[in-house]
Amino acid sequence: MPLRRKVRPAGAAARRAAMRWWLLSLAATGAAVTAAAALLAVALHLSGSAAASASSGAHYRLSQPREAEELRWEQEVAPPQLASPQSRKLDGAAEKSLWLPAPSRRFAPCLAPSPEYKGPVASRGYLLVHTNGGLNQMRAGISDMVAVARILNATLIIPELDKKSFWHDRSNFSDVFDEEHFINSLASDVKIERKLPKELVKAPKSVRYFKSWSGVDYYQDEISPLWDHRQVIRAAKSDSRLANNYLPIDIQKLRCRAFFQALRFAPPIEALGKLLVERMRSFGPYIALHLRYEKDMLAFSGCTYGLSQTESEELAMIRENTTHWKVKDIDPLEQRSHGYCPLTPKEVGMFLSALGYPSSTPVYIAAGEIYGGESHMVDLQSRFPILMNKEKLASAEELRPFSQYAAQMAALDYIVSVESDVFIPSYSGNMARAVAGHRRFLGHRKTISPDRKALVRLFDKVNSGLLREGKRLSERILDIHRKRQGSPRKRKGPVSGTKGKDRFRSEEAFYENPLPDCLCQPGSPDSDDTLVSI
Repeated sequence: MPLRRKVRPAGAAARRAAMRWWLLSLAATGAAVTAAAALLAVALHLSGSAAASASSGAHYRLSQPREAEELRWEQEVAPPQLASPQSRKLDGAAEKSLWLPAPSRRFAPCLAPSPEYKGPVASRGYLLVHTNGGLNQMRAGISDMVAVARILNATLIIPELDKKSFWHDRSNFSDVFDEEHFINSLASDVKIERKLPKELVKAPKSVRYFKSWSGVDYYQDEISPLWDHRQVIRAAKSDSRLANNYLPIDIQKLRCRAFFQALRFAPPIEALGKLLVERMRSFGPYIALHLRYEKDMLAFSGCTYGLSQTESEELAMIRENTTHWKVKDIDPLEQRSHGYCPLTPKEVGMFLSALGYPSSTPVYIAAGEIYGGESHMVDLQSRFPILMNKEKLASAEELRPFSQYAAQMAALDYIVSVESDVFIPSYSGNMARAVAGHRRFLGHRKTISPDRKALVRLFDKVNSGLLREGKRLSERILDIHRKRQGSPRKRKGPVSGTKGKDRFRSEEAFYENPLPDCLCQPGSPDSDDTLVSI
């Protein structure tokens, strides 16, 4: 029976409340209209909140006292509860399979340096770093450069963030990261200064593109001698400048301390990120979906499945006009068949449904602007109406300090993704790898990595009528992903038969899986031979 509550109509606010209660009551019954009721309830609630805010001239400020901010959220933008906690739950076994992470096998961070590890010695010179790429590519590069500075006995100058990439983000280091925390937390490892000494600003510098995936010998034998001629070495790029494997254990642990601890986001970003997590949790347990269905990724990968002819041509033009993207002619069907394309929003919806998540599951979209906008989000939205993002969870005023800066907006998505109950990336890009690694570091939180190659074959069968959505499809997808949920395992090495740079590219990235270097079982040796790479 539907839940009942006596409502006394008393103006527009009361009518909205009565309508909302009726819709939520339908959702609580588990009736066929659950998804529609949820969608209407969210729309009604948010539109009512927006109208109330506009008429009252209300604003949202993080500088408000905590209690006032929480009250304002509850009154004006808090999401409706679709049902009581009891009625929202599935049976115990189903609930555990949906939200419970794989056993961590007692693996925990082990970042303490060895007894032989000493503090930084006298500096030989200054290391300038120009990072490149988006937020997480830069984070990995900065962490590598911390280790390189240690290897070279150099003073690291606060890195310069990439301002010329696809996003044209003008953020400085202190706009994105907590600069004071970065310097202080690494004081026992590397000397870090904010700026070069004045007398060296205009001095000649040795500019180098450090060799990709290099070991300690390269930096000691080929880069260190440059100090004999210059006091300043400038690294023109920072990404993938250190090998993933076979480095001294103290260097590996330093990389982890830099990446997972020292590179904390700037306080304003941390504050709003925490607030977004709280607001997302007001729906209950949630999935963070890194939906990499954005213009830059689709253009770079040449993936046009599900797009119109006009959209496909636009992406081809972007690829052609981007000089540092070397590959111009890409077969989109071949890309997709090999699993090289991000899943489309529709495919993600089918995937989540097959995994067993009901339509009432809250889903946070961690992404920039989705290519094609709402036209490509209809199928996913129809399956999972509680589809949220930072723009829906925060007011325009709360987002205003960050909205023009891609790295800062990405940092907000990063925080909500790391803290989510389940994280699912639609593509294995830099953010997906970074978040997956961070969740491993924090206790192997549930992270489901879609097998895109297997999924597109199944979805093509569904689209051609050879397979129907339902129990059979669900069983096959569940079976494929049983061991792809973030359980502890050793970092994967190179693909057999690959050579040169392809060999290094095929390795699992160090920051994606810091085991065994930075994760250990208490009372056991740092490396555990019982782990299997899968």
